[in-house]
Amino acid sequence: MSASPIQQNPSYLSAIQVLQNNQPEHAKQLLLALLNDYEDDVSVWLGLAVACNKLSDSQGCFDALDNALKIEPNNITILIMKGDLLLAQGKKRLANHCYGVVVSIAENSQDLPDDLTQAVNRVAKARDQINGEIEQHLRKNLTLDEHPNKRTRRFRQSLDLLSGSKSIYPQKPRAFYFPELPLKQFYDREEFDWAKHVEKQTGAICEELAGLIAKNVEFEPYIKSAEQGPSGHVNPLLDKTDWSAFFLIKDGAVVQENANLCPKTMNALSKVPFPKIKGRAPMVLFSLLKPGTRIAPHHGFLNTRLICHLPLVVPDNCGLRVGNQEHQWRKGEIVVFDDSIEHEAWNNSQENRIVLIFDIWRPELTELERKWVSELLEAVDTFDEL
Repeated sequence: MSASPIQQNPSYLSAIQVLQNNQPEHAKQLLLALLNDYEDDVSVWLGLAVACNKLSDSQGCFDALDNALKIEPNNITILIMKGDLLLAQGKKRLANHCYGVVVSIAENSQDLPDDLTQAVNRVAKARDQINGEIEQHLRKNLTLDEHPNKRTRRFRQSLDLLSGSKSIYPQKPRAFYFPELPLKQFYDREEFDWAKHVEKQTGAICEELAGLIAKNVEFEPYIKSAEQGPSGHVNPLLDKTDWSAFFLIKDGAVVQENANLCPKTMNALSKVPFPKIKGRAPMVLFSLLKPGTRIAPHHGFLNTRLICHLPLVVPDNCGLRVGNQEHQWRKGEIVVFDDSIEHEAWNNSQENRIVLIFDIWRPELTELERKWVSELLEAVDTFDEL
């Protein structure tokens, strides 16, 4: 890459040489003179910032860095220097903001020079340290420990977001987005009056599952080529039984042969508010995840529904992450979450993990909105039939 005009300028080269010879005052004067003709050159402002810093002129250093950032707001070197200067002055929160921008830019950059990569790694560690200090300070000034954890769950999450220990994960449904619905990763199962009825039937459902396994019924791959649209990404679990399903209801239609084998399970779900969308919903299935299998982070199709898990076979070292929260399944305890938020699951045990999965309408939708969503999506699916 050819040098910029300023880097070939004798006055600039002289200023840098003087700066390297530890004569910051002389260098500062040379660089200030260059600004008459090179006010829009980052190199001059950066050199001036270094000279001012050597002279302990923090305000002059800040002014030079800010002028450089006006020209190149995403310059990692300048942002790191500003963050370091703020940190040296004890302004940790502002330094942490600069470091956060640096880390974000670096994550989306390729082929950073080795020295810059090392500097970014240093900044990332400093940021983790500051975030930890911020969180400890905040907790000392709060009365959270005086109240039950469940009552403070939302506020605790806001604290994690403020301290930077967790990130915000938005709803990103792949097919249809309904606006103004709350961003809520997991729901308390106590919010649903049908949940206890289903949980009480866990024993009967497990008996029917055991019967299916004893009969060696076929669990089909959860992700099948024939059901996938065009995609630039090939799921590693495509057409594999590492993640497999035995459907009782699929795409809104009862799989009668399978449902006949599980009458108690079907009856246990009789009070569940299934979304009814022809060709799409509801779905009810036994989901099997083999040992050592991980379902990669992904988003569901709609944010107008919630996904429910009734854990049936749950060995240790299995889990579910939705957004910034992790959950460990407990047999017979329903889990309700928004699958339009990025989520993943894993089975790091030596046994199969099996849960009963079904979907429900989001409780925030009115009956009329549910009707319209169903009509809309059914109309979408019939477009090619015109």
